[in-house]
Amino acid sequence: MSSDIDVSSDGAAQDGGAGAAEAPARTSDRGAATRSALLSAARDVFCEAGFAQAAVTDIVAKAGASVGSLYHHFNGKADLYLTLFEEFQGRQQERTRKAINAVRDAGENDPMRQFVAGAGAYLDGCLRERDVARLFISGDGPPGFDRVMRQRLNKWARRNAALFHTADGGVDEALVVVLTGAMAGAVSEISLMDDEDAARTLADEIMGIVGTISDPRTEQP
Repeated sequence: MSSDIDVSSDGAAQDGGAGAAEAPARTSDRGAATRSALLSAARDVFCEAGFAQAAVTDIVAKAGASVGSLYHHFNGKADLYLTLFEEFQGRQQERTRKAINAVRDAGENDPMRQFVAGAGAYLDGCLRERDVARLFISGDGPPGFDRVMRQRLNKWARRNAALFHTADGGVDEALVVVLTGAMAGAVSEISLMDDEDAARTLADEIMGIVGTISDPRTEQP
């Protein structure tokens, strides 16, 4: 999924000596720094005020930028929000990937144990970045963001399906739906809890329960 963001370039290198070649690079660095500052400021403002109440003027003031520079890099407030969401999901995907690869490298071949490792890493990411996790779960987002969330959940379900196969080489759809639904509920509860220690305890307990789930159709009598 993409937020369809088209960030303009700050220039291209021109022929004609070292000075001309270096100037676009410096411009590009400044553009990247401005973009990063705008995203950081938007994260703070969104988490404090919510999307609906956040003002573009507050974001650019916090970033030390201008309204024009914001619209140079982003299409507006919703674009900032969706970019923050995509970057968070990218970090979550990387956490999940590393956790699954780690247990695989340790010799774990059970798909459920691999799933538990990846899902546990995802929940840990929600706790590490509770401000943005809570922002995206709160329901205070741009119009249509609920559809974006559903698409992301479906994408996650398809990725999970790669771990669970039936005897005929197909995918155990029912098990994938159960696990994905359980994790969606866990992410919501943990992200919205105020007490971090209680949230971590709940996350551990949830993963302990999820780890006991099995498909009775594949169990041996």
